[in-house]
Amino acid sequence: MLAAIAAATWYGWQSGALRLILPINVAAPLLSPASQPSQAVAAVVANAAATNAALTSAAAKLSALEQRLAELNQQAAAASGQASHAEALLVAFAARRAIERGQPLGYLEAQLRVRFGDGQPNAVNQVIAAAQRPMTVPILSEQLGRLEPQLIGGSANEGGWEWLNRQMGELFVIRRDSTASPAPESRIQRAREAISGGRITAAIAEVERMPGKDAAADWLARARELVVTQRALDQLESASLSFPLTPQIVAPVPTPQPSAPAKAQ
Repeated sequence: MLAAIAAATWYGWQSGALRLILPINVAAPLLSPASQPSQAVAAVVANAAATNAALTSAAAKLSALEQRLAELNQQAAAASGQASHAEALLVAFAARRAIERGQPLGYLEAQLRVRFGDGQPNAVNQVIAAAQRPMTVPILSEQLGRLEPQLIGGSANEGGWEWLNRQMGELFVIRRDSTASPAPESRIQRAREAISGGRITAAIAEVERMPGKDAAADWLARARELVVTQRALDQLESASLSFPLTPQIVAPVPTPQPSAPAKAQ
């Protein structure tokens, strides 16, 4: 029986009556050779698009970082300028305080030359010279009190005729009610009040109109020097607020964007 079955099977295989049918997976068809190049081109284009997008994003981030860096540089320059203003103003205030107290400048002398020597040389020299010959408002007031009898009584070289004419001229004075009294006693009182209020120029004007003004020649010279020194200090304080200038911000040059590659046809 086995021999008969084997013989029948061999005969059927040779004659074609017996065929072997194998199962084929229809879910995964084989790619044809013509479709493989088009898919490779599509993959290259997709990779190029992804690379271009990454470059564009990196360029945008770089531009933002450059802009932020420029803003930080401007802020740093502004902070440096503000610090310079503050330091210069402190030096000017300290110099004024030393002058008003009649104290030597000390280290402030070098600071004045460094910070204001180029822009305000005359003011710096005046303040330094005034510190070497101190004169304060209390000293002026005290010296004026000692000169009061001579200022009211007239000049030491005044003769009898000049004294008589001055006395006769002061007997009757016609003036408006709103006009200050020209009497020496009134002038000396107004001069003292002007000095107490820091109005040295007004005090000088009153002393210059008094009969004994020749006796106050040295006082007038020192008072005028104090006025010049105060103006020099005002110049230094004004200069401390006017420099250095804050630099203008410069926008960074935008980075050129990479161009997209041509799409393959």
